[in-house]
Amino acid sequence: MPVIDNELSPSPWVERHAHLVPAGAQVLDVAAGRGRHSRLFASRGAQVQAVDRDGSALAALGSVAGVRTVVADLEAGPWPFAGRAFDAIVVTNYLHRPLIDTLLAALAPDGTLIYETFAVGNERFGRPSNRDFLLDPGELLECVRGRLVVVAFEQGEVRLSRPAVVQRLAAVGMARGWPPALSR
Repeated sequence: MPVIDNELSPSPWVERHAHLVPAGAQVLDVAAGRGRHSRLFASRGAQVQAVDRDGSALAALGSVAGVRTVVADLEAGPWPFAGRAFDAIVVTNYLHRPLIDTLLAALAPDGTLIYETFAVGNERFGRPSNRDFLLDPGELLECVRGRLVVVAFEQGEVRLSRPAVVQRLAAVGMARGWPPALSR
């Protein structure tokens, strides 16, 4: 199994499902860090809003065309995108459960959610090990049940830059209809 450099390379999961997001889409990259996924979607013609509480990490995106940054603490401050809807929302390596409903409400009716983060069992491999930051089995599925159409879901042990236990979900808004168009 290949080892993925989490700092520089886009997640293979996000790359695999990026085709669900059309060129020109308005994309929200949550907890964007240095912007590996912001860069990916901008290179595909999307207009990306990258948000993170670490302004120095976001500064790495300063010259990337198609990317705007917002420094905000999504856990302690107000939602900085009130009244906005996004064609796609991408979240990796981040979990703040009270934010999930806000993210789903900010997704356009035919939008795409690509989510990948750590799950219970990851504590064997190090951080995060706090249960507050680890998804329970099937938790992402439950969060979107009746709200989005699941295109793909995985959970289990993987090897990123180190072994980890993750949950991954790619889903589209109900307005896409059934079956959802898997590419545009």
